[in-house]
Amino acid sequence: MKFGRVYIAFAAAYFLSYLYRTANAVISPDLTRELALNPASLGLLTGAYLLAFGLMQIPAGMLLDRFGPRRVEPVLLGVAAVGAITFGLADTLPGLVAARALIGAGVCVCLMAPLKAIAMWYPPERQPSLAGWMMVAGGFGALAATAPLEAALHVTMWRTIFIVLGAVTLIVALGIAWRVPDIARPAHPPGFASQWLGVRQVFANPRFWWIAPLAGFGMGSFMAIQGLWAVPWMIDVDGMTRAEAADRLFVLGVVIMLGYLGLGMFSSRLAQIGITPRHLFAAGFATHTVALASILAGIPGSYAWWSIYGMGAAVNVLSFTVLSAGFAKEFVARANTALNLLMFTGSFVTQWGIGVIAEASRERFRFDNAAGLKLAFAVVLALDALTLAWFAYGWRRHARPVRATAAA
Repeated sequence: MKFGRVYIAFAAAYFLSYLYRTANAVISPDLTRELALNPASLGLLTGAYLLAFGLMQIPAGMLLDRFGPRRVEPVLLGVAAVGAITFGLADTLPGLVAARALIGAGVCVCLMAPLKAIAMWYPPERQPSLAGWMMVAGGFGALAATAPLEAALHVTMWRTIFIVLGAVTLIVALGIAWRVPDIARPAHPPGFASQWLGVRQVFANPRFWWIAPLAGFGMGSFMAIQGLWAVPWMIDVDGMTRAEAADRLFVLGVVIMLGYLGLGMFSSRLAQIGITPRHLFAAGFATHTVALASILAGIPGSYAWWSIYGMGAAVNVLSFTVLSAGFAKEFVARANTALNLLMFTGSFVTQWGIGVIAEASRERFRFDNAAGLKLAFAVVLALDALTLAWFAYGWRRHARPVRATAAA
């Protein structure tokens, strides 16, 4: 199977997924103004995408393992298209929250579907690089949600943009159904009861819980900050305009994309000299944590620290590679979606939690917006450091993966 044959179709979907995920960061001033939102309500609205995305991971993983990417992803993208159009038309907070949740549920397999296909079609030594190339598409989506989106808002309303995105999402769904072949399906596919048993065994696996805290909170908190709170931080703490903040996010997106390109080009070669995906994963999130500490401390060099913060998080895709090394192929989608569930649950909790902490500190301690955000970011930093320490603690025990076997 030539990867280029299916890459464009999968990449277009993942591009949209990332664009939807991070767009609210740039349009947050418009949402706040039009709906008179406080920080907690803004966090809930934006986080609805993440919560729905996360809740869909386990059933989506079971569907991918049973029916394959070609049959599952187009249907879900249709749900995302309905959500995007509804988001553009809704004029109340509950309506916007529901629409945002539909978008999140609809794009929930835009990375898991290609990862499932890669695991089924290609040998293990090629998988990290191919996964890295998929993440490049997400990087472009993150870029589109920064300065380009801010520029588009000078031409048209954010509502129109989402309606157009809904139409584009339907076109991409049709492209996947047409372009992507089916995966080989077992002659006697397991029932859902058997698949659920496999899900339970994933959650009972010690290797899963070695990786999950760092991958779940480290990447989850990054998505929460990149997808919403980076812009309020840059405006309220650093004193930037929205255009300047969007430029910072654009640079951050470029750096992340370069990180994904580096993984795509060099991860397989690095593994040949002993630098494995778990080494890169640990080093990336260690760098990521140091950069967040520097942002919080106000050390000069805003562009550099935000870029390093994003560069470190670019290794998140390797968490799936490290995790999958401990599971048989028929478990890959369920293992990956279980991990993705924790990532997006962590992101939802963080995205909403930052708003809650900022709002509570303003009401209880009379903090201004900047001080409230600093307190919330300090909590995130402490949890990042704890999860990184947990991963280091289990390093020797999980150095050699043992593949789990059980009912499919």
